[in-house]
Amino acid sequence: MIRLRPGLVATALAVLVGLFMLMPLLAVVPVSFTPKRFLSIPTDELSLRHYRTLYQDREWLEGIWMSLRIGVLSAGFATALATFFSIGIWMFRPRFAGLLMGIALLPMVAPPVVSALTLYFFLITLTKFNGVVAYDTMLGVALAHSVMIVPFAVVLVSVSLAQVDRRMDLAARAMGASLGTRVFKVIMPNIKFGVIASFFLTFVLSWEEIAVTIFITSVEAVTLPRLMWQGLRDNIDPAIAAISVVLIVIVAAVVVGRAAVTAVRAR
Repeated sequence: MIRLRPGLVATALAVLVGLFMLMPLLAVVPVSFTPKRFLSIPTDELSLRHYRTLYQDREWLEGIWMSLRIGVLSAGFATALATFFSIGIWMFRPRFAGLLMGIALLPMVAPPVVSALTLYFFLITLTKFNGVVAYDTMLGVALAHSVMIVPFAVVLVSVSLAQVDRRMDLAARAMGASLGTRVFKVIMPNIKFGVIASFFLTFVLSWEEIAVTIFITSVEAVTLPRLMWQGLRDNIDPAIAAISVVLIVIVAAVVVGRAAVTAVRAR
């Protein structure tokens, strides 16, 4: 098998494009070490005071913990909903499958402000009947995030199902397998990586969601993105740069780790 390697010019261009895209991220790093109480480039000395704020300030810890819980809840619900929806479309192929798929993907193409206002009025209505799944509650925010991220999970699971041989399901059905057996013993094992990928993608989307969160939260369910947005709007807290650097390092570590595992397996 002939392997094509990029030339020197192509490699140099790729490096330049990568650096161009990374420059806005790298600019945050020196700002996070400023000793001052406002965003600035350090000149005389470096300080870790804003990194200490992340674990000493209860507000930041609660924001991170709230985002983690909402992310897991919304990603789990969205992935489960998308998985069973996609399997149902794949197995039964209803006459209006295209229409149903379009409805499921609608939040992906709708303007965020429209979705935010719709979910705001919906949660306000729920607040009149209960105080659990309602406006400015953890479960209410998780439900709203689920609505916004379900389309992405549907796309990933549907792509995985498109690669499954339908004859396996037909064989299981001919041998008398029940619907549950066909779903959990035949189909699910063949799309498990798509389901796992959809969970992680929807978790990340929920973690960084801010447009809808601003409309449906106030003082109780304050997520990390909303806390960062408040800091930028009110006092431009340099701790925002510190948490940004931490998130960049985590993402970079995951990407590098994934690349390393792939390289080891390819040997």
